[in-house]
Amino acid sequence: MTERAATYAEVFAVREYRYLFTAYLLSLLGDQLTAVTVAYLVYTGTGSAALAAAGYASSYLAWLAGGPLLSGLADRFPRRRVLIGCDVARALLIPLAALPGVPAPALVALLFMVNLLRPPFVAARAALLPEVLDGDRYPLANGLDNTTAQVVQVLGFAAGGGLVAAFSLRGALVVDAATFLVSAVLIGIGVRPRGFPTRPEGPTRGGPSVGLRVVFTDRRLRAYVLVLWVASAFTYAAEGLMAPLARQYGGGPETVGLLLAAAPLGTAAGAVILTRWCPPGTRPRLILPLAVLSAALLTVVAFGPPLWIVLGLLVLVGAGSAFAIPLNALFGRAVPTEFRGRAFGVAITGLAGLQGGAMVLAGLAAERWAATTVVGVSGLLGAVAVLALAPLWPHRRARAVAAPLEHLRMTSTATEGSAAPSRAANLG
Repeated sequence: MTERAATYAEVFAVREYRYLFTAYLLSLLGDQLTAVTVAYLVYTGTGSAALAAAGYASSYLAWLAGGPLLSGLADRFPRRRVLIGCDVARALLIPLAALPGVPAPALVALLFMVNLLRPPFVAARAALLPEVLDGDRYPLANGLDNTTAQVVQVLGFAAGGGLVAAFSLRGALVVDAATFLVSAVLIGIGVRPRGFPTRPEGPTRGGPSVGLRVVFTDRRLRAYVLVLWVASAFTYAAEGLMAPLARQYGGGPETVGLLLAAAPLGTAAGAVILTRWCPPGTRPRLILPLAVLSAALLTVVAFGPPLWIVLGLLVLVGAGSAFAIPLNALFGRAVPTEFRGRAFGVAITGLAGLQGGAMVLAGLAAERWAATTVVGVSGLLGAVAVLALAPLWPHRRARAVAAPLEHLRMTSTATEGSAAPSRAANLG
């Protein structure tokens, strides 16, 4: 039976999602405000661009350092409790940066601690959504979340500067802390309590190794993650070259802004097209072609086309990158609930690490070759790499992941040497 495409009205008709979405919006905004405001605070206090950059980059470092381990909290405790706890902890930590006389290195360390709370929050929310939304409402909500994240990223930068101007640096941090506190209150009011995610026979412990085994012992999950990682790494490599690319075209900061905005604009449009106008049964078949296309389009940049064509190509690249939205829905539904937090933690951590590493490598390459050349070659290599993964892609409706995951449950329980909870999870 063909599943009917959901509407935004049907998604927001779910009370729990309305509260989760609003809380997500506030937490996203808080993350951006924290990064921008602390970076300003560090730079104005020290004049050190390196320390300011270190503070801003701490979000990537936090995922690499704590993502696989801390994401497991979403599988060990009720996910509503994890969401509230992360928001309350951030609301308490951020005002410490507003205290007078805090040295810059301590501010950078504090920001890193705040960012360490993002992996368990993101993992808990991602693991909870399939339980809150059924049918096509779940992938549609993923698309809506993705579009919102693109918009909030831009608004967060602008709002950060505006808050600093209106309230001073330390006053802006107090407002920032309030966004997390309100988010925690909304989740507490609007999301109903659920039991522990683990089943009676499931593992109560196990950190990154369990998440890695969940993902890489199952054929479908392994294919989903590898396609996401590879395609995203080669397309995000180009994002790190927008300043030298603008300079090559004789542009300044305005051109850099246009180049940086092009792909997110395309991603937002692609998210709407895929989740709202594309039939649910067609989306999985488009994932692999769109992943190849999102990288292959960048090869044209190697020929040095006019700037307006480059901008158009980046919009199309962003639209193709929206393949990650239905892929995320497939991934979330394929992982049993007791492993979902750790599996998402592994997927997001690997994604962040590869994206950051690809940007660094592209920057090093641009020291020797023209930015257009590096972007074009990155796109070509990305398209070839995704095509090389095509034989791994589950073209047919694969059988359930019960066999490898049942084995994982048994081995995890045996090797951990600890009793599982005596009560089953309330999945409602």
